[in-house]
Amino acid sequence: MLTARHKIKKSRGKDNKAKEPTRLEHDVAKALYELQLNSEKLKESVRELVICAAKEIDITADKKAILIFVPVPQLAKYQKLIKERSLIEELEKKFSGKSVFIIAQRRIIRKETRNTVALKQKRPRSRTLTAVHEAILDDIVFPNEITGKRIRYRHDGSRLLRVFLHQEIHDSDKIATYSTVYNKLTGKNVVFEVQRN
Repeated sequence: MLTARHKIKKSRGKDNKAKEPTRLEHDVAKALYELQLNSEKLKESVRELVICAAKEIDITADKKAILIFVPVPQLAKYQKLIKERSLIEELEKKFSGKSVFIIAQRRIIRKETRNTVALKQKRPRSRTLTAVHEAILDDIVFPNEITGKRIRYRHDGSRLLRVFLHQEIHDSDKIATYSTVYNKLTGKNVVFEVQRN
């Protein structure tokens, strides 16, 4: 019989042993399993979905967000559920108002240098630092669309990324949450703005 534990697919460590799931990961898996059992509109769709990891971060002193990392091949199924059947809202109800983000578990392969051993094949573009950070940005703001990006170079050498979103966003707290989550994941500062026509 399948249980909530079967919803967690942890990667193996360097010693080739499966890592133990954290308490938060158990809670997220349990919430997905309960949706599979109880929700009529999500029952069939959630059945084959799994998570890789879950992480809780502080947005403000009294507000938290839960980041759910999923396998890259299943990201399209998750996004379809978010867009059509309000998966995020159901999970936010289960976690008492905490913001929930679903992000693909991506891997960055470092750039080959003279000192590193040559790889057997060329590093794919999807595994570069830039591509992974752009994909994380897209995952965070989903189902909203990014309509434009601008990088502002300051005199002191720092950079600021400005991201313009489609004007469907009505909650300004959500925009502040996007900035904080992206900063915690990548270490880059970003400012989100709503595109006006």
